[in-house]
Amino acid sequence: MTQRRPGFLSRFSVVLGLLLLLAGCASPAPDVGRTPDPLPEAPPKADTARLAQTRLELAAAYFQRGQNATALQEIKAALQADPSQVAAYGLRGLIHAAMGDAGQAEESFRQGLRLSSRDPDTLHNYGWFLCQERRFAEADQQFTLASQVPAYPDLARTMLAQGICQARAQRWPEAERSLARAYELDPANPATGFNLADVLYRRGEHERARFYVRRVNQLDDQVTAQSLWLALRIERKLGQSGQVEQLGSQLASRFPTSPEAALYERRRFDD
Repeated sequence: MTQRRPGFLSRFSVVLGLLLLLAGCASPAPDVGRTPDPLPEAPPKADTARLAQTRLELAAAYFQRGQNATALQEIKAALQADPSQVAAYGLRGLIHAAMGDAGQAEESFRQGLRLSSRDPDTLHNYGWFLCQERRFAEADQQFTLASQVPAYPDLARTMLAQGICQARAQRWPEAERSLARAYELDPANPATGFNLADVLYRRGEHERARFYVRRVNQLDDQVTAQSLWLALRIERKLGQSGQVEQLGSQLASRFPTSPEAALYERRRFDD
């Protein structure tokens, strides 16, 4: 499925400039009897926060490019500047998860939540990590906590993730409720429409499933092999052989090397 922000990243902007840091230079020893210069003051707190944020943005950009080791170095620098930066722990957790280090990933998420137990982005990302680990009940708890944060701007994203995770656990009624809520909040998201249609299809609600998958497929830039394959199987359940052939032809012509096209060619509709 397509997602708004792969891996469910929190919102980070891309750095558009270069951060220039002034390094201290060695100076000659002071003359005897000369009053020593005062020690340099610590950088203002606002400057430290800006430095930490810039490092975090760099880390996010490197992570998006797949440069995980460099991203971790930037996060280390961000946390050295500001150890209370909750988002840095969440992003570090995502990077460790992408690298296959589940233990370090979980510890990072937990560190972030120890600093701010109601941070919705960290709760969301930790929930998705737990879902990937097939710890479905724990994942559901994190998503629910995130969705309960007042004025949470990304509620649709979390409801989508929760619905997908509930579907993986084959908790179909709960998955339908979560995805329906996500659809109410963001009906233009094709990932939500597709996953809701898929859950309804699995529940035998074929007419309703048809409605949602048709809305996905009516826009050319949203059509995928998966969405055509789902629509084709729905039409087959509804006894619409003409629609099945039409969708199958479209699948074969647009996505000829896809696994779905191969399944259609072999008429393996229930795989």
